[in-house]
Amino acid sequence: MSQNKSTRFAPLWMGLCVVLGILIGTFYANHFSGNRLSIINSNGSKLNNLLHYVSDLYVDTVDMNDLVEKAMPQILSELDPHSTYIAAKDVQIATDDLKGSFSGVGIEFTIRQDTIRVQNVISNGPAERAGLIAGDKIVEVDDSVFVGKKVTNEEAMHRLKGPKDTKVKLGILRYGEKKLRHITVTRGEIPTKSVTACYMLDSKSGYIKIKNFGENTYPELLIALAKLSQQGFSSLVIDLRGNTGGYLASAVQIANEFLSKGELIVYTQGRKSPRQEYRCDGRGSYQKVPLVVLIDEGSASASEILAGAIQDNDRGTIIGRRSFGKGLVQQPIEFSDHSMIRLTIARYYSPSGRCIQKPYTSGADKNYEEDLLTRYQHGEFFSQDSIKHTGPEYHTSNGRVVYGGGGITPDIFVPEDTVGMTSYYKEASMTGLILQYAFNYTDENRGKLKDFKTGKTLESYLKKQNTVDKFATFADKNGLKRRNLMIQKSHKLLERYINSRIIYNMLNEQAWTEYLNQDDPAILKTLELFREGKAFPQKPEQQGPLKVAQAAFDYRSTHVKATLVAYA
Repeated sequence: MSQNKSTRFAPLWMGLCVVLGILIGTFYANHFSGNRLSIINSNGSKLNNLLHYVSDLYVDTVDMNDLVEKAMPQILSELDPHSTYIAAKDVQIATDDLKGSFSGVGIEFTIRQDTIRVQNVISNGPAERAGLIAGDKIVEVDDSVFVGKKVTNEEAMHRLKGPKDTKVKLGILRYGEKKLRHITVTRGEIPTKSVTACYMLDSKSGYIKIKNFGENTYPELLIALAKLSQQGFSSLVIDLRGNTGGYLASAVQIANEFLSKGELIVYTQGRKSPRQEYRCDGRGSYQKVPLVVLIDEGSASASEILAGAIQDNDRGTIIGRRSFGKGLVQQPIEFSDHSMIRLTIARYYSPSGRCIQKPYTSGADKNYEEDLLTRYQHGEFFSQDSIKHTGPEYHTSNGRVVYGGGGITPDIFVPEDTVGMTSYYKEASMTGLILQYAFNYTDENRGKLKDFKTGKTLESYLKKQNTVDKFATFADKNGLKRRNLMIQKSHKLLERYINSRIIYNMLNEQAWTEYLNQDDPAILKTLELFREGKAFPQKPEQQGPLKVAQAAFDYRSTHVKATLVAYA
């Protein structure tokens, strides 16, 4: 009888033991792991156990939160090049550019000689209202000295940005003054623009430069198009050179303005992400406007989505150099401590079916990180014959051949020009000496330069100032030996780079862009296409090689790579 009872209650006892085991396991997991470890959804995993043993048994005291912070990026780096971890303190900085605004004082600054230098003051922003001007040096923040090695872009933005309507007290050294000024700035919402230039190239051709794809990029584009419409544009070039991407939705919205109803813009697909298509709704107002899109090796992600949609639907002509090749879709996932990961969940595919993503190896892939350098060394920036297509052929709507395997190959290739390039010029640009000189020149001559309100008038003035010779003297004092023959050979390159930076410092990015676009071969080729009525790709009789246009040195890439400019 007792044996029968024991047999009968055995399942109940087993169930109670399982429940008790789960409760105990949960208690210890929570006790030893903390909130952070809850992200690892694997009961009894090696990683959980390892952290448990370190926390409970390690010989020295260990900051477990710090240990996990360091482990997170390492884990994600084993997946793909674009899955990333962002610490809580860095999230705001990482997302500000795409949000369309941030809360801060409203300055553009650079760091020179361990000191914050105000490069530009945002018009009608908090800093301007408080009395800051371009050229001011910020040496104190909230009555604390802020100079020296601790002055980094990250730390400066941390101190200057903050919640709206909060105050920050700044100690200012102004050029020509010995006494320290104290200015209190009330922080406010500062807009960040994606469309950085919009103007007419000639009487019929409009130009729009898109810096990235953020929350406000589409409405900014509509405003730019409306402005150009008032000036009577009948053809358009969208410049995506150096645009590293951003929000998929913004690229889709912009493509929708130019494509016909039902045309595929892009689709995404992943292991756990079913195919999702984005198609045009046919409501776009500029479906018939002749269109050219400019790209280069710095154009990535959302830029490639827009360029790919235009190319695969034969809607316009792509001019430039092969794009970066980032076709992985990241989903942001935020944790309770406000840190976040951007986890790759799918791939982008252009309308023809080609994957935009270039090949990579899971884990730390040195070849992937150095891909652009490899392209440069193999001559891809200088010859379209050096472009190596590793993927299969695909076809556009009218039958033109396009290639998968990474990036968007342009319809018209524009090489980087080496005319006038010397070792002297390379060293002057890569060491940052040109940027330093341009800033110093601007700072010392603001009284004269402020009278010039347009890029053209300032350009005319600078051409008479012999800035190249003055730079050579400055560079010689700072470690770059004067080489007159090389300087003469690179004179045009040096003058354009120096003067462009002074124009940027004194005016804005649009003036800087207009100056560089004057004899830009990609722009000149665009205007030629418009005049010939060939912006719309035609069905090929026979696929031939890409057309080639002569190019000048790309000052824009130098601006992006070498300029350490931040906003606060």
